[in-house]
Amino acid sequence: MRRWQGDGIFFGGDYNPEQWPEQTWSEDVELMRRAGVNLVSVGIFSWALLEPTPGQFEFGWLDRVLDLLHDGGIQVDLATATASPPPWLARAYPETLPRRADGAILWPGGRQAYCPSSPVFRARSLELVRAVAERYAEHPAVVMWHVSNELGCHNVHCYCDVSAEAFRDWLRARYGDLDRLNDAWGTAFWSQRYGDWAEINPPRTAPTFANPTQQLDFLRFSSDEQRAQLRAERELLKTLVHQPVTTNFMIGTGIKHMDYHSWADDVDLVSNDHYLTAADPQAHLGLALAADHTRGVAGGEPWLLMEHSTSAVNWQPRNVAKLPGQMRRNTLAHVARGADGVLFFQWRASRAGAEKFHSALVPHAGPDTKVFREVCQLGADLKALAEVRGSRVDAEVAILFDWEAWWGVELDSHPSTDVRYTDRLSALYDALWRAGVTADIVHPSADLTGYRLVLAPTLYLVRDADAGALRRFVEAGGTAAVTYFSGIVDENDHVRLGGYPGAFRELLGVRTEEFFPLREGEQVRLDDGSTADVWTERLHPEGAEVLAAYTDGPLPGVPALTRHPLGAGAAWYVGTRFDEPATDRLVARLVAEAGVRPAAQVPAGVEVVRRRDGERSWLFAINHTEAEVRLAVTGTELLTGARSAGELTVPAGEVAVVREDRADGAA
Repeated sequence: MRRWQGDGIFFGGDYNPEQWPEQTWSEDVELMRRAGVNLVSVGIFSWALLEPTPGQFEFGWLDRVLDLLHDGGIQVDLATATASPPPWLARAYPETLPRRADGAILWPGGRQAYCPSSPVFRARSLELVRAVAERYAEHPAVVMWHVSNELGCHNVHCYCDVSAEAFRDWLRARYGDLDRLNDAWGTAFWSQRYGDWAEINPPRTAPTFANPTQQLDFLRFSSDEQRAQLRAERELLKTLVHQPVTTNFMIGTGIKHMDYHSWADDVDLVSNDHYLTAADPQAHLGLALAADHTRGVAGGEPWLLMEHSTSAVNWQPRNVAKLPGQMRRNTLAHVARGADGVLFFQWRASRAGAEKFHSALVPHAGPDTKVFREVCQLGADLKALAEVRGSRVDAEVAILFDWEAWWGVELDSHPSTDVRYTDRLSALYDALWRAGVTADIVHPSADLTGYRLVLAPTLYLVRDADAGALRRFVEAGGTAAVTYFSGIVDENDHVRLGGYPGAFRELLGVRTEEFFPLREGEQVRLDDGSTADVWTERLHPEGAEVLAAYTDGPLPGVPALTRHPLGAGAAWYVGTRFDEPATDRLVARLVAEAGVRPAAQVPAGVEVVRRRDGERSWLFAINHTEAEVRLAVTGTELLTGARSAGELTVPAGEVAVVREDRADGAA
């Protein structure tokens, strides 16, 4: 890994000077200095300006921008500018345009109007990368390189003939021969057996359900094609530049079709974009989940928040503005959970274009605004927190997450459309958040050593090796909990025979013979007083003790919650969809049994996370409530410089970051 952190926490955002008259640029730099901005991303959507006609490059404007930023002490994350091709590419090479599953062409006029498998796009984009990198590799302002932008956000799946041939090549590499492919895809069903590679296409619009393994492999292929663009640009950059290389992932924004766990090794630092769901009054829980997941993708290392918003976004049905103090809470929550840099989209709100109503650090109304005043305060806050840079987040709980399991569980013709992959993930995570417990979100193949509790929500698709790793974790003394519709299929989406939950039967000491999904709105009750919905199953204990059973519904008397002692640990099975109070009680029991400790004891609505670096530790407390709270902590509060001799008051809506005194009394 090439070192990317500076002396403090990065702060800034996307800077698009090409949208503004040149006389505005000097004012921008002065306002950046006033706000404490120290890093901006430049050139992300500049291909049409950098290469206005094929092979003709114009760098004068970018030279002046980078020189101006450097003179102002502002560092630059310089983009390769390949995020969206210019209109001339589609006109000269119409075969580069992507197609939907129904054959419709996606035309220029938005962004990312290219087929990710197009060799023409790949070649032309790399010519641009080479030209930009050769010119600016040694520019003193450039401290980081930014490959493309949000790869796959709008064009992750292309069904054109170019993509079809690339898909066949990908399948040849995966399976080697057609016999293996036919076996993996189960093509004996519905007379789908293939006798020639040329007969295979992407899962284009068909009369009815497409082959599920074909769909799954196409999703894998599509993620790999986006990753191939990242890798191609990164490999070229490695020959030309010495600064670290990144690209912005989209973890936690509902984007499900890129397998970022597999992409992490292709960047020198993991970066992420995150935006609140405006319709969710508890959106700060989703923010925390996204941040913890980003840290998991980064292998526990610090990461960079490449984009978030100062206030409203422009692309949701109702774009709600952030209330006073909310931007500060959001930003420092990312820092609490491992971000060593927090950037925004964008520096100055656009006058024109599709994102002109997206908030920015400098709003349309200018710097004399609530937003810009809060931006300046945030810059001062981040400067005060510089010492936390490089530290890691404490977490004793792991939640297993696999994009392939997400793809698989939400394929068509399954037992219930109400079973959604992120549903139980969010429910269990939120319960941990409310309990003050921090979790790492990690791939099932991750090293589980050091965790006390591991949760596996809706892990429908799982490989033998990963199921075995969870069993070994329990046998070694860990506590695990697996939810319904987990372990059902292997990596080819083939059902594991002999009874559900397939790969986890022996671990959990149970066997299910049949699923009994519930009708929409139907609820069941359990003999421990809990209420549940969506899912029940005819489950038989085979070594597990029954902790709760149904009292009504289709399966009265049948177990719904079990616990199986195994080796030095225990594995719990959650066979139904508990409501929120029952989920909170379940998580409290799991946390207690595993010996997991909250970061601090706090009232409901207060977020607490600890970062640690050797003997030093910092406790973040973010008060999302409308009342002040008292926090038991001894140390120095960094945002105010105040000392806490055992109890610290955190006002309503405020944030505290305490450098905790060591046990030996040292600060």
